[in-house]
Amino acid sequence: MTLQLLVSAVNKEPRELARQMHITSDAIVIIQCGENGYEEWGQDGHTIRAYRFQEKGVGLSRNNALLRADRDISVFSDEDIVYAEGYEQKILAAFEKYPAADMLLFNVDVCEERRTYHIDSFGRVGQHNCGRYPAYSFAVRTAKLHQKNITFSLLFGGGAKYSNGEDSLFIRDCIRKGLKVYKVPVTIGEEIPRPSTWFHGYNEKFFFDRGVLYYYLYGFWKKPLALRFLLKNKAKMCTEISVKKAYALMKQGMREAAG
Repeated sequence: MTLQLLVSAVNKEPRELARQMHITSDAIVIIQCGENGYEEWGQDGHTIRAYRFQEKGVGLSRNNALLRADRDISVFSDEDIVYAEGYEQKILAAFEKYPAADMLLFNVDVCEERRTYHIDSFGRVGQHNCGRYPAYSFAVRTAKLHQKNITFSLLFGGGAKYSNGEDSLFIRDCIRKGLKVYKVPVTIGEEIPRPSTWFHGYNEKFFFDRGVLYYYLYGFWKKPLALRFLLKNKAKMCTEISVKKAYALMKQGMREAAG
C-alpha cells in the first residue's frame, strides 16, 4: 500500500511547511492564498505536490486535495500538525492489521482545552459516536471515497458560512455510504496550539451554527441531542448565555437549515 497526506493550509510557504510538519511521505499540500500556482519536489524518495488557490474555505481546500489524491490511503491533515517519526509505517501497518477497515481514526495529541477525543482501544465507529473526531484523525482508502463520491461540505468550517462541523458530516457520510470505520489506539502526531480560525467563544453564533450542524447531522434526533449537548456542557459553555437561550439559538439554526 501507498499513503499520501492531504494538507490544508493558509498563507504558508509549502516547502517550509513540509519541514515544520515533519512530512516523510507523499503529500498534496493545498495553500489558500491570494494567487494560483503549482510546484512539485522530491523529498526522501517521496513526492510532494503543492497547489496555491485564491479560493478560501477548509472544505473546499480538502476537496481540492481529495480530487487529486492518487495513493491507496489518504490521510487528512492541517498546517498545525507535526507528525511523529514513522507515522507512515504506523498507519499502513494498521490497515494491514485490519484489512476490513475502509477508514481508520488515529490519535493526534492535542492540548487539554482543545481535546475532543482520545482513543484508548480498538472499536467500530457508527453514526451515534462519530461527531467528535477531527479531520486530522482520518485515514481512508482513497478508492472508496472516489467510488462513493464522498466530499467535504462547503457550508461548515474555517472560511465557510457556518462554524466547524465539516469533519463530523464527512465521517457521517462515510458511514451512511457503507464504509467500515474503526478507531485505533495509535498516535501519529501532535497539534501545535494556534489561534482558532472559527472559534471566538460560546457566543450566539456558536450556538446558532451548532443548531444548523445538528439539523444536518442528526435529523429527527436533532432537538433532543441538542438539549443533551447543552446540559452536558453547561458548566463550560453556558456561563454567559443561559441553557434556555442557547437551546433557542440552536433551534433557530435548525429552522434556517430547514429553509
